[in-house]
Parts: sequence; structure tokens; C-alpha cells
Amino acid sequence: MDRHNLTPLTVLSDAVTVCEYQGLKIVRVIHDTAEAGISLHGGHLIWFKPAGENDVIWLSEKAEFDPAKAIRGGIPVCWPWFGKAGNPSHGFARTSKWSLKEHRENEHGVIVALELTDSEATRAVWPHAFHNLLTFEIGAELNVTLTSTNTDSSAWDYSGALHTYFDIADIRHAQITGMGPSYLDSTQGGLECQGEEVLTFTAETDRVYTQPDENVVITDVNGQRKINVSNNGHNAAVIWNPWQELSISMGDMADNSFETMVCVESTIRSDRPITLQPGESHSLSTRVATQN
Repeated sequence: MDRHNLTPLTVLSDAVTVCEYQGLKIVRVIHDTAEAGISLHGGHLIWFKPAGENDVIWLSEKAEFDPAKAIRGGIPVCWPWFGKAGNPSHGFARTSKWSLKEHRENEHGVIVALELTDSEATRAVWPHAFHNLLTFEIGAELNVTLTSTNTDSSAWDYSGALHTYFDIADIRHAQITGMGPSYLDSTQGGLECQGEEVLTFTAETDRVYTQPDENVVITDVNGQRKINVSNNGHNAAVIWNPWQELSISMGDMADNSFETMVCVESTIRSDRPITLQPGESHSLSTRVATQN
């Protein structure tokens, strides 16, 4: 994506501009502390770059900006289910059009809030009334919070994830800690496994860690930094890298793009969903901070 090729539509403040890119509206943030871009299609953060640092969030060089598809990379919002628990896979939020609710800024950064509510289209695939508030706090650190509220007359269950793709120098020299010892291995049909304290990568990795610490740390050895990922409101952390064979099979990923990304996701498991009574809310969040 060429960030310099965005067409400005509406200047909202000194730091926030609504732009257009390939027909999609992008909320562009340029602040002294950080830069970021948020697509209203999917409520999808597509880049985050603290001042003076490299990009923290990975976006596929072959990402497709199509209203009918999810964007490959960034932070897709998987909701109201995770994985193949329903159709479409990972839910409809990541391909829905979100609305800009508010934006605020001060010397510490910018807050952008989006919202998504039920419609005829959403009720056709998930017959419940809801309100989702997605808040991005953009500064030296990144905080993303998805607050889901049941606006229906009866209870409903949901699962999901903030499916964050992180930009790293080389997956073969990356290490992850804090994910906990127990995981379900999706490459082995959800087999229950016990892992080591330090996760390294030599093949396709798709794991649902069932007892993660609140803080998961990515050590990007070749990038000479650590990325601290603090999750809340979750009951699992998914860690994913497709490796080469799966990357080749994806039209929106370059054959070798697996080398520079890893996903660490704040996740609500589909087999252990959250139940909300009418009027109740629950928040799923992830905080991202870098350390050199």
C-alpha cells in the first residue's frame, strides 16, 4: 500500500484526515507521537508507526482493498465468531462498513472510535441485535479495545479476536515468550500439546494458547527490538505464521512474506464464548508497546 497515494477527503483536525484509497475510506492519523491508518471497511487498523521507529504492524504487499474481502495484515476484527465457527470464516465484522463515531487528540496522541451495529445484512447471518465500539488509542503505544454490547431482548454468545499481524525482520530468528505452556495445535486438528517457555519458528505454526500470560513478548532478534503485547478480556492467545507453502497458496500474500510477519492475537475461543445478557457489555483489548 502506498500511504503517500491517499486522496484526502475531509480534514477533521490537525492530526486526523479521512482519505480514500482504492475506493475505501481510510482515517489517517499523523501526530508527533505516531502515525496510523484505519480503514472504515472492517474497522481495520492497517498501519501503526511510532515516531522515530519502524512499522510495528505488518501489512501484506499484496493486500486487496476490496469491499467484499478482508484486508490481509493489520488488525482484522474477528467477530462474532473466531475461525470456522460460522460462515463467513472469522465473522462479518472484518468485512462490514464501520462508522466514525469520534476523534480526540492531545499532546500524548489521538483517539479514534468507530462503531458497528446490527443491520438487515448482519441479521441474515447472525440473528441478534448488538452495538460494537472499537477504540484506537494511538501514541507512543497502541491500544485497541473492542466493546460489544447486547442490545437485543435475549442473551447471545460470541467469540472473536483482534487478529494482530506484527512486522518483524526475520521469523526464523524471532522468539515469543509469555504465551504459556498449553496449546491446541490447529495444524494437528486441535491436538492438546505442551510447549516450551520460548517459542521459535521452523514451520507452519497455528496454535491456540489456552493459559497465556497477560503480557506476551515478541523478541525480534534481527530487528533489534521487543514488542510487548498485553491482552485483556481474552481467554486465549493465538499465534500464527503460515510458512511458505501456505503463503504461496494465498493470493493476497507474496510467496516469501511469511518471513516478515507473525500474528499474536487477543482471542475469545469459539468453544468458550462470552455470554452477554441484554444490556451487558464485554471488552476485548490489546496493547502494543515496543522496546529497543
